[in-house]
Amino acid sequence: MGKNKLSRFAENSTFAHVLQPSFTELVENGLALRGKWNADFFERDAPLVLELGCGGGEYTVGLAQLQPQKNYIGVDIKGARIWRGARTAKELGLANVGFIRTHVDHILKCFGPQEVDEIWLTFSDPQIGKARKRLTSPLFLDRYKQILKPGGLIHLKTDSPLLYEYTLEQIAERELPIHEQSANVYADLVLRVSVEEQAVMNIRTFYEQMWLAEGRTIHYVRFGVQ
Repeated sequence: MGKNKLSRFAENSTFAHVLQPSFTELVENGLALRGKWNADFFERDAPLVLELGCGGGEYTVGLAQLQPQKNYIGVDIKGARIWRGARTAKELGLANVGFIRTHVDHILKCFGPQEVDEIWLTFSDPQIGKARKRLTSPLFLDRYKQILKPGGLIHLKTDSPLLYEYTLEQIAERELPIHEQSANVYADLVLRVSVEEQAVMNIRTFYEQMWLAEGRTIHYVRFGVQ
């Protein structure tokens, strides 16, 4: 393991806004903050938004800056990636940001029923040949339904036509409401939405910048699960 990773792991442990629960802790008891994020972590009542598979936390931090009236939590298993978002949040003095280092599979152990207002899936692995593992598969949609409040929203932003079309199929099968969608975010969506939503769409993750440089098209859909 490189020195940079070791130093980042060490610094993560010093961040009060980064939680790194053990597998045993999650499986046996669940996260102590489960159902109490606003009261015990953020210490304020505000909409709670998750970025699942957050990587470097670009959307978590970017959204927290644009919408300080909401609380944000990035979830990812890669500690070296979370470090980047956590450090940026600290440098910016953002009090409405937290991170959890864990597998997305454990979200029901981290969040209580109807505790979450929105979920962001930004450039998730399309899991080619492994549909069950996709973050918009029936397995995950059922989990999201448990933790989202009535009227809660899911945002998918992806460069993968496979994941985009698959997600639309799941939405259609479940007859879920679509609030917004675009097969080409920067040629379509940003031209017809509000200035505020343009700013949200223009947050660029590390991977999105790579994909755009390669000429890939970015897709987006916002939908509900209830």
